[in-house]
Amino acid sequence: MDLSPLTALLMEPELCYGNGSCVRTVYPVTVRAILYLTLGSAVVLTVLGNLFVIVAIAHFKQLHTPTNYLTLSLAVSDLLLGVLVMFPSMIQSIETCWYFGDILCKLFNSSDILLCTASILNLSFISMDRYYAVCQPLLYPRKITVHTAVIMIVVTWCVSAVVGFGIIFLKLNILGIEEFYYNNVACEGGCFVFQSGVSSTVSSILSFYIPGVIMLGIYLKIYMVAQRQVRTIGLQNTSSSKVDKHQRKATKTLAIIMGVFLSFWTPFFICNIIDPFIGYSVPPTLFNALGWLGFLNSTFNPLVYAFFYSWFRKAFQIIVSGRIFRSDMSGTKLFAE
Repeated sequence: MDLSPLTALLMEPELCYGNGSCVRTVYPVTVRAILYLTLGSAVVLTVLGNLFVIVAIAHFKQLHTPTNYLTLSLAVSDLLLGVLVMFPSMIQSIETCWYFGDILCKLFNSSDILLCTASILNLSFISMDRYYAVCQPLLYPRKITVHTAVIMIVVTWCVSAVVGFGIIFLKLNILGIEEFYYNNVACEGGCFVFQSGVSSTVSSILSFYIPGVIMLGIYLKIYMVAQRQVRTIGLQNTSSSKVDKHQRKATKTLAIIMGVFLSFWTPFFICNIIDPFIGYSVPPTLFNALGWLGFLNSTFNPLVYAFFYSWFRKAFQIIVSGRIFRSDMSGTKLFAE
């Protein structure tokens, strides 16, 4: 069948390395330039935005709280995603081949799984922190301490590392379908996570659906308790009501962060869980696009902080102006306590 000149121009089949390697799609220079500019901007925004969050929380003493340490851990996972996953993925998405070798491919895929898992575990622990802050305010100072937050962070990264590296390096993702994978799917120049039905179902349920449902339940409970507190406190202008208002605002912001995460990643995980059961018929281009939608969650998080947190905007101004290098700036009051 004859292709139109435009279609032929956009889809010129080539091979990544020669006979037996993956098929490469060569995009026109203009298309590649636009893609590099767009995806590259997302990478830069992700790295710089989360770097500002990390520097602000680490530098300013007023931000040294259990909640913010958990937020710091989330920002670290987003920053690493930008560097270790989004940047190589940008090159692979545009060049449509993987040119960095098998070991780096495994590290790339492991990092992808690790950092996605770390994000959802960070958000899960943040939801627990918010539950105690709003629903059990008297127990909160004893239950959620800096020591507790550090334990949560260590658990998050250890579990995520085991999941991310275990699935890829132990080849659990193709367990039981090795012959099919190596005969029909694997090719030189390709780098993607191919999963069996069991692997996609178990990993998606454990790493995304169960934590997601639990978080939604926790925030629903928090919302109901917060509404009851608002009715009880009324318009009292007491220090207690001010603290409650501060906690509710922090909870609202972090709930939005969670909602953004679930919204951005749910389409990918829906496709991920059904793809093996429909004969792997989800187009690779769609999978790639949904993966990038999930990645953009890490770009979006600092924008949420900037919109809802006055302390972030003030810290940003101090960092950008260079005043952060003054010896007395770490004690700056970013918000009224």
